[in-house]
Amino acid sequence: MSEQIRCRCARCTIRGLLGPAVVITIGVLFLLQQMRGGYFSFENTYPVILVVIGAILLASSLAPMEGHINSASTSPVIPTPQNPPPDTSHSLPPGQGQ
Repeated sequence: MSEQIRCRCARCTIRGLLGPAVVITIGVLFLLQQMRGGYFSFENTYPVILVVIGAILLASSLAPMEGHINSASTSPVIPTPQNPPPDTSHSLPPGQGQ
């Protein structure tokens, strides 16, 4: 699994619903087209998808950002070696490595 920290603020939570909402909307529109046909063809119902996208983006822009975790501000975890290599700079003979 991913080790990234996920933001749980209201704005990011609502924005995370955009993909599933669009997929569900398209599924419902295709179901209506199969059941009723005619008026519920894709040419007549595609604006519903745009309305759903706009409503979710509007809701996410109005949502508070309390507790927001900025992905740029979190620094990656850099593992430190348990046993660092020995310092060999002082063990060289005189005149070597200068």
